[in-house]
Amino acid sequence: MTEREKMLRSELYKSSDKELCEMRANARRLARAYNATTEEEGEKRRAILNELLGSCGKNIGMELPVRFDYGKNTYIGENFFSNFNLTVLDCAEVRIGKNVMCGPNVTFAAPVHPLLAEDRVVRTDADGTVFDYEYARPITVEDEVWIASSVTINGGVTIGKGSVIGSGSVVTRDIPAGVIAAGVPCRVLRKLTEKDKMKMPDD
Repeated sequence: MTEREKMLRSELYKSSDKELCEMRANARRLARAYNATTEEEGEKRRAILNELLGSCGKNIGMELPVRFDYGKNTYIGENFFSNFNLTVLDCAEVRIGKNVMCGPNVTFAAPVHPLLAEDRVVRTDADGTVFDYEYARPITVEDEVWIASSVTINGGVTIGKGSVIGSGSVVTRDIPAGVIAAGVPCRVLRKLTEKDKMKMPDD
C-alpha cells in the first residue's frame, strides 16, 4: 500500500513520501496562481480550481487568499462561497455540499498527530529522509451550511444540512442538521425554527 493510500484510509503514513511531496508542491503552485488572479479573471480562476480540486460545482467563489495541502482530496458542490483566507488541510477527503458559505479565516483541518510525544518524534529513514508519522480523518459539510468567521473544523467531523456554525468555533464532533452551534468546543445551542425566517424581498 502506498503512503497516499494509507493517508486516505486514515492510517499512519509518512508525509515525506515523494508522491505526497510532489502533490503538495503542485497544490501550492496552483494556489499561488489562483491568489495572483483578479476579480476580472473568472475563467482563469475556474480553470485553476478545476486543476487544483478533486471536483467543484458551478458558481464557486473564493476570496483571496486560499491554501490547500493537496487540493485533489477536496470536493465542493455548487454555489459555494468562502471569504478571505480559506485554509483546507485535506490530508483526508474534505467533502462540501452545495450552497455552503464560509466566513473569513475558516480552516478545515483533517490531519491528526499522535498524542504521545514518543509517537510524535521526528524519525530518519534509511536513505536519510527525515519524517514523522501522522494520520488524517475526513470532513463532511452537508448542503446549505453557513460557517461563520474564524471557525476551525477538525478531522472526523460531519456538519448536518442547513446548520449554522457560530464565529470562532472549534468543531471537534458531529453537528446535526438544522441547528445553530457555537463555542470551543462547538456545541448545539438550539434548533433552527420558522421563527428564524426573515421576510425576503421576493416573498
